[in-house]
Formats: sequence, C-alpha cells, structure tokens
Amino acid sequence: MPIVSVVVGVVLLLILMMVFNFSAFTSLIIASLTVGMVEGMTPVEAVKAVETGLGNSAGSLIMVIIFGAAVGKLLTDTGGAQRIATTMVNTFGRKHVQIAAVVTAFIVGIAMFFETGVVVLIPLVFSIAMVAEVPILYVGLPVITALITMHGFVPPHPGATAVAEIFKANLGLTLAYGIIVAVPAILVAGPLYTRLLKRIAKPGFLNVEIPQKLYTQKVFTEEEMPSFIRSMICAVLPIFFILLKTAIDFLDPKASVRIITDFTGSAGPALFITFLVSALLLGMSRGKTIKDIGKTLNESTAGIAMILLIIAGGGAFKQVLVDGQIDKYISNLMVHAPVSPLVLTWLIAIILRLSLGSATVASMTAAGIAAPLAHSTGISPELLALAAGAGSVGLSQVSDAGFWIVKEYFNMSIKKTFATWTVSTTIVSIIGLIILLILDIFV
Repeated sequence: MPIVSVVVGVVLLLILMMVFNFSAFTSLIIASLTVGMVEGMTPVEAVKAVETGLGNSAGSLIMVIIFGAAVGKLLTDTGGAQRIATTMVNTFGRKHVQIAAVVTAFIVGIAMFFETGVVVLIPLVFSIAMVAEVPILYVGLPVITALITMHGFVPPHPGATAVAEIFKANLGLTLAYGIIVAVPAILVAGPLYTRLLKRIAKPGFLNVEIPQKLYTQKVFTEEEMPSFIRSMICAVLPIFFILLKTAIDFLDPKASVRIITDFTGSAGPALFITFLVSALLLGMSRGKTIKDIGKTLNESTAGIAMILLIIAGGGAFKQVLVDGQIDKYISNLMVHAPVSPLVLTWLIAIILRLSLGSATVASMTAAGIAAPLAHSTGISPELLALAAGAGSVGLSQVSDAGFWIVKEYFNMSIKKTFATWTVSTTIVSIIGLIILLILDIFV
C-alpha cells in the first residue's frame, strides 16, 4: 500500500535524524530514495525524481533565500534594525515597551530569518528591559514569539514561500491571510501569555541573568544609524511589491501594468529589488563601497546555505511522492476523512515538528503529503499552506535548534525554556489553526 511507503519514509527520517544525528538534508535524500524504491521505482528512477525535486525547489527559492538574508544583514550591520526598534519604543513610551517590542519584531521579522532576528533584537531587548525596569522575559518572550510566527507564516520567508508554491497558492493572498493569522497568534502567545506568567508563576520567574558573552553586539550612535524612513522602506518593500501585485490582479486582471507587477510582485524579484534599494539607501549613500556591499552579500549567503539544502531536500521528498502517485492515493484517502483537511495538514506538520525539530522540514514534508487536498477538496490552497506553517511552529523542543538558541540567549534552564518558549510556540500553532478554521468559513 502506498501509505506504507510514506510511513517507511517518515520513520526512516526520524531514525536518521534523532538516533544517528544525520543532517536534515542527508536524511531527506535517503528517505526520498527509499520511498521511491519501496514504491516500485528503480534506483535510477528514484534518483531522477530526487534530482527533479531538488532543482524545482532550490531553483525557485535561491533568490528569495539569498537576497532575503542579504537585506536582513544590511539592516543589522548598518543600524537600520536598531533604528526601527528605538523609534518604536520612543513612540509607545516606557509603559508600553512590551507592545513596542512586539511591533518592532513584527516589522523586522518580515525581512529576517528567525535566527537573524534573534541576534539583532535580543541585545535591544536587554537594553529595553533594563531601562524600563521590567523582567527580561517580559519583553523578550513576546519578541521571539513574534519572530518565529512571522518566519513560519508570512512570505517572502523561504519556508512559507516554498510551502505556498507546493500548494500552488497565490503568494499575495498567502501573505495577507498570514498576517491576519499571525497578529492574534502573536498577541495571545506573546504579551498575554507573558502577563499570565507574571501573575501565576513564582516571583522572579521572568527574570534571567544576561549572558555577557552574548551581549556584545554593537550599539549604534544616533549619527551612525540611518533614518527611520529609510530603514522602514528596506524592511517592508518586498511586502509592498507582493501586495501591490495581488491588488492589481484582483482589481483589473487585464491591466497592462501587470507586465511590471507580475515581475516585481514575485518573491525573488521583490527581494532582489529590495536588496538593490537597501544597498543604496543603507549602504552606498552612507559611505559604503560596492565592495562592502558584496562582502555583506557573501557573508549572509554563507549563513543560510543549509536552509536552502533543507528546502531542496523537502522538495525531493515531495517529488518522489508525486512521481510514485502516492499523493493521489493519500488525497483519495484523506478526502473522505471526517476531519477538516486544514486539521489534517496541521496535524501532519506538528507531529513532524515534534519528531524532527526542524520547522522547515516539518512544513515542507507536510505540504508534500497534503498538497493534493487543495485540488480534491476545494479548500483554499492559501489556507492549507498556512495550516502547514501553523503546525510547523508548534512544540519547539530539544531537537529544534531554535529551542537552544532561545535557551542560551536568555540563559534559562531546560525546564524554564519548556515552560516559556515551548508553550508559547504551541499557543501560536493552536491559535493559528483556530483562526484558519474560522477563515475557511468565509473564504
């Protein structure tokens, strides 16, 4: 039975990653080849399917990953991210620093990977907490919750974009729905949960000691930072391009301007243009040379190579399912299930997240398995893509690199990291699913 092939592949994936500590990319390739051959492919046919999947996934996302990382690094290295953060805090005032920090993370999280956002914002969190005289986790937990939510839900983040492409979802609608889902999920899992902890946990629970070795990022002076307007343009420009394309497509599908918006509104070109604009506004206009910009691009690319490989590996797994027609079997099996396809997609993703740790692997694999549901059930492909994203951010634990990043940056015990970070990500996941089920009534 085709379902046996999928089970064999997923179990093998778990064993390789959890027992033998294989890398996610290597595990995905081995699992993909195994599923193909169990399903009756010859070794050559299985390899061809894997190569096709690798090329399709990596080829469509290389620009997104490289230029997204480069824009994030430019914002970091020039003080643009710090400018956005300090402006938000000054605008909201000391009394509302928590909301200010969340808004900052929401904006910065649009353009940055989760890990990059943590590196950029955590030093600012420490400073904000000390100035406002509040516990560090009272500000920090909502900030990292906002970052992981944006990373999992909202294009043009590579994982969210890749999942949207697997479901053949409209990128602009996925972005718009993603923001609708992300805002309440962030508020409940971030500020509200943190305030609850402040009330019910033992005194001092939200206090942590600042790990001095990690608190070394440069603090820019007022003169060194670019203006707020320049920084914001570079942070939100790709979102503007994508939403503009969606609006034009909806208002006038035959508009001649679509020749331009179809190009600028695609995730790769949108981030490429944003990188060029950022290089000018944040770099060259402030004294950086073209060589300096190239160095920033090289450094940012070196840091995200593994993310690209994982996404490509997830694409290989998906392609084996398609070529072996396992996707059609699963679609026929699921279409008659008494559970909403949104719930099924979410369940697949969150189980994989719990088992594997990697949100990217969980969402990509879940998308590969559940993609046929978008065509066979009539469910919005945008909502299904977001359901995979919602499941993939929940239950962060010891097999997730993000768990250890949060633990070390906030100098917490494993127990406290579970009580704060793991619970928070799970709240995001559950709230996300609930909102998606509500949206499904109206979409």
